[in-house]
Amino acid sequence: MSRRAGSARTLEIFAVLLAAGTCFATAQTLVVPALPEITEKFDTSAVAASWLVTGFLLSAAIATPIAGKLGDVYGKGRVLIWVLLIFAAGSVICALAEGIGPMIGGRVLQGVSGGVYPLAYATVKETFPPEKVPNGLSMVSVLVGFGGAVGLLLAGPIIDNLGISWLFWFGLIALPTAVATWVLIPSTRAAAGTRVDWRGAALLSASLACVLLAITRANDWGWGSLPTLGLFAAGIAVALVWLKLEGVTEQPIIEVRLLRKPTVLAVNVAAMLLGFAVYIGFLLIPQIAHAPTATGYGLGYSVSQASLMVLPLTGLQLCAGPLASTVGKRIGFRATLILGTGLASVSLALLAGTHDQIWGLLVCGAGIGTGIAFAFAALANLVVDSVPPGDVGIATGINTVARTVGSAFGAAIATAILTSSLQASTGLPEGSGFTWAFGAAAAFGVAATLAALRVPARRLEKGTGALAPIPQELP
Repeated sequence: MSRRAGSARTLEIFAVLLAAGTCFATAQTLVVPALPEITEKFDTSAVAASWLVTGFLLSAAIATPIAGKLGDVYGKGRVLIWVLLIFAAGSVICALAEGIGPMIGGRVLQGVSGGVYPLAYATVKETFPPEKVPNGLSMVSVLVGFGGAVGLLLAGPIIDNLGISWLFWFGLIALPTAVATWVLIPSTRAAAGTRVDWRGAALLSASLACVLLAITRANDWGWGSLPTLGLFAAGIAVALVWLKLEGVTEQPIIEVRLLRKPTVLAVNVAAMLLGFAVYIGFLLIPQIAHAPTATGYGLGYSVSQASLMVLPLTGLQLCAGPLASTVGKRIGFRATLILGTGLASVSLALLAGTHDQIWGLLVCGAGIGTGIAFAFAALANLVVDSVPPGDVGIATGINTVARTVGSAFGAAIATAILTSSLQASTGLPEGSGFTWAFGAAAAFGVAATLAALRVPARRLEKGTGALAPIPQELP
């Protein structure tokens, strides 16, 4: 097969990549509405159950750069097949689990599916006709947010009609996708001598795990306690060692040199902060809708009805995804990123004061969905445009890691905020907890917008549609 596929082949490859991306995108949120039921079923704590989300995202953050590098070494199609098979195995373990420990283990295996995205980005860049690359990258990128919203939407009917285990049996869609990948996705390899930085991967894993564990357990241990401060200090120390080693390692797990590029650095900071913001929204909207009306903020909906509250968020992402690519080509992807992060920030800020009203959840959810679609589409295109073709897989992998790490921290921070506001009588958070959580999400969104403003401005070259840096005038 030629590296540049024909139109029919391009569509087939794109369909496979979307199916593979759906595995990760839906799995990241599909379990969220079921957390109260899982907590009750296994007689465990809310903090322990939250690791079904945090463990998944932590695993995804680590697997993403490793999968990208393995794709370079062994071929992207071949590695994508293994990622999908591991995801399917994790799904089976979760579906059959009879305790919270095995289920968390299965979710960690499912998180390996985060490696889908760098493999998909690089495959689009290598196989699509040049004029179709921006649209392809935009749609694959938007799928992260859209699929997450779909996961929330599907969770309710699955839980109410089939049971918790079917949230995980749903993951077996990875098996036919793996077969289609074997048939359609090329597995070209990099030059001999390319290898994986397992040491860097281990240090990155240890650093993130320490900080996330400190955040999730801080309310129980105390934010100023020795275990909490010790874990924070250990995580930061390991991160500093990791950064130093990555700078001198011949083939690092994450190319720190790429972060020296102003566009790459600003875009990755924006991606991480946006991940913080939007995942808090994903987590909280269904919880509010499902909470009893006696709380003063809950709508008292069933799990299925609560899932429907994310329809505006989901639908607007689907509609805005293709539009975001068109807008980006016209006004530039920097402006599109600023527009997206700004809209998401405003919507989250409004939710801080209107989350106890149906219209607030629906209207603000629509704003978040549109903002996510614009921002995610812009992120992928900005990264790809700012690095040489040979670094596309690495750069998009870094961006996916940044976004996933942000989501993991967003989930942990939201859990910590809500846990700190639990009512002794009901065991449910107070309304102020949601106000603070949405306020924190909005603050992260504003910070993401400020990071987007640091992306170097570019202009459209007349007659070509290509982007070029805006020349700097001498003082």
